[in-house]
Amino acid sequence: MPSKTPSSSDSSRTSGSKTSKAWDKGGYGNKSAIVKTWGIYGPQNAGITQSGGRKSEPFKLSRTKIDMFLECPLCFYLDRKLGIARPSMPSFTLNVAVDHLLKKEFDTHRAAGKPHPMMKAYGLDMVPFSHPNMDQWRENFVGVQYLHPETNFLVFGAVDDIWQEPGEGDKPGRLAIVDYKATSKDGEIELEDTRWHNQYRRQMEIYQWLVRHNGFEVSDTGYFVYVNGKKDRAAFDGKLEFDVKIIPYTGKSDWIDDVLVRAKKCLDSDAVPAQSPACEHCEYRLEARKAYERHIKAAKGSA
Repeated sequence: MPSKTPSSSDSSRTSGSKTSKAWDKGGYGNKSAIVKTWGIYGPQNAGITQSGGRKSEPFKLSRTKIDMFLECPLCFYLDRKLGIARPSMPSFTLNVAVDHLLKKEFDTHRAAGKPHPMMKAYGLDMVPFSHPNMDQWRENFVGVQYLHPETNFLVFGAVDDIWQEPGEGDKPGRLAIVDYKATSKDGEIELEDTRWHNQYRRQMEIYQWLVRHNGFEVSDTGYFVYVNGKKDRAAFDGKLEFDVKIIPYTGKSDWIDDVLVRAKKCLDSDAVPAQSPACEHCEYRLEARKAYERHIKAAKGSA
């Protein structure tokens, strides 16, 4: 959001040039976090080679930006090429705390080379995977990385955890991608056909794709460790209690290469893509602009 909101005196200048200029510049006051000047797709990234045979620079593309392209090509284009980000959301700090504690808990068993009791409870013959790069793979904006040769995108995503099946002889066991989720809802937690759960599925599939391209054998089956905050307690008493459930999911990553190629063509083009009909961000921009222009026209007419 803009770093400075308009005061009552600012907002009263509906018919003057200052309001129009403020809108055209993207808001009041200094540039906000919505306007980006770094990490933007430019001529240095366009194509695979440039004039003189110089290879274009790799362009970092996160798992979340791939999902943005699928949600709305216009938002993706504005964000990655024109440097106009969607408004940020507040951090889900309770979810972050649950994520942190689950990692600490599974890391204890990782260090011991033993399965977590939940694995045994669900009949999973696995242990938390131990690797010197685990902390890097979990780090936001770093994560597991792969340079996709067809697009020159440096695709990355930060995993929550990786588990490993037993090996056979000298052959290491397959890996399984694990993602932690936290919520609080009535009833049993299941993966449903909803926008958010479909995003979770794609998230899992991109992680599987990334780890495979780092030379590991990865199972098609990943696991969501889903914690559900209980609301049926008599009192809060300074603590939250959770039910914990492991939900298996069989992923398919055969869609990813095609989507990356389409995203590359989108960024290489000078043609601005159409908005997604279901994109609430684009709809807000459109309706806000219409309302603003109606208001300015009416204010000028009554002046």
